[in-house]
Amino acid sequence: QVQLVESGGGLVQAGGSLRLSCAASGRTYSTAAMAWFRQAPGKEREFVATIAWTGGSTLYADSVKARFTISRDNAKNTVYLQMNSLKPEDTAVYYCAGSSTYSRGTLRRMYDSWGQGTQVTVSS
Repeated sequence: QVQLVESGGGLVQAGGSLRLSCAASGRTYSTAAMAWFRQAPGKEREFVATIAWTGGSTLYADSVKARFTISRDNAKNTVYLQMNSLKPEDTAVYYCAGSSTYSRGTLRRMYDSWGQGTQVTVSS
């Protein structure tokens, strides 16, 4: 099993930037991909971005494309989410997720490891 710990959330004004980090430990050798999801109050958890652990191919939700960048540091077993041009609608709890099977999954059921989440609040 893989343990995931997120950090880097906080309060930022609209137009600002934040970088989230997710440190993985445990059976990281079994990881096929890492991803970020988010959940706003009263809404379903939604896909944000994913990155293949081998090769580094990425996939983004349309709502964050060109504003967010997902990256990974395999040596540190860490994945990052650089968020620029933040909007109030980006306010949510952001969750890191790991998949042992899918390298480009966008569905929650494709991920078998989850972090506890970090709050991102964007003020207008």
